Amino acid sequence: MDAVRVALLREVLAATRWPSEARGFAGALRSCVVPRGGGLLLVGTRGYEPWHLAAHLVDEAAWSGQPELAPTLVRHEVPPDAPAHLMVGLGRLEGAGRGETLLVVAPGPADAGLLERVHGARRAGATVFSLDGGDPRMHALAHEALTVAGAAGAGGAGRGGWDESAGAARAAGPAGGAGRLAAGLPGADTGADVGTGVLPAGLAGIPGRRPEAGVDFDTVQHLVSAAVGESARPAARGRRRFRDRLSLLADRLTAPPPARW
Repeated sequence: MDAVRVALLREVLAATRWPSEARGFAGALRSCVVPRGGGLLLVGTRGYEPWHLAAHLVDEAAWSGQPELAPTLVRHEVPPDAPAHLMVGLGRLEGAGRGETLLVVAPGPADAGLLERVHGARRAGATVFSLDGGDPRMHALAHEALTVAGAAGAGGAGRGGWDESAGAARAAGPAGGAGRLAAGLPGADTGADVGTGVLPAGLAGIPGRRPEAGVDFDTVQHLVSAAVGESARPAARGRRRFRDRLSLLADRLTAPPPARW
């Protein structure tokens, strides 16, 4: 999802809590990772691999000039033919410790094995962030948490395109980092990203700006990833002109994506 669609998404959700809460969560994550020089680990559940979020975070890290924000994707199952950057297994969590940050993305309940590893990482000194569907066990382990109510059902049609049962996302658009993640990931096709439309599918039924408008898990991930790199550039002195803001937007939209993904 590019900057224009993110801006439109925030406009639609302006009267809800989501833009501010996503910014708060992203800001806390950034302030934890960047001063430490990196060390961001990203892991999902056995039935939900957040490779789409990983790709967006890599893009944001490149565009914002903060390479520390590029995560290491930790996977429950690693096929032998996976690319090198997609071959990090759960054993990596056992080595996580002080100075590292662990972001757990779990729209549904986490299994006992994952919870045990997250608990071990926290005890060793890692800072734990959780983007979840309201799992109380994960909340007990997280230093910072952002909950999307009803996220466990986000895999159905019209709820953002995520297929939990298949263990992978349905969408991997050709534009941006998400489209380059298909290689080495089971169940991922190269169809259209939910971001290629004007708004994500989960917002299709929102008429105007309803204060309690619901969003899906995919939408909140887009808000968080877009907010992670926002304060990377030094603030300009004085009020920026419209031409300056337009130039900044053009630079971001035309910047080449990182080749890694």
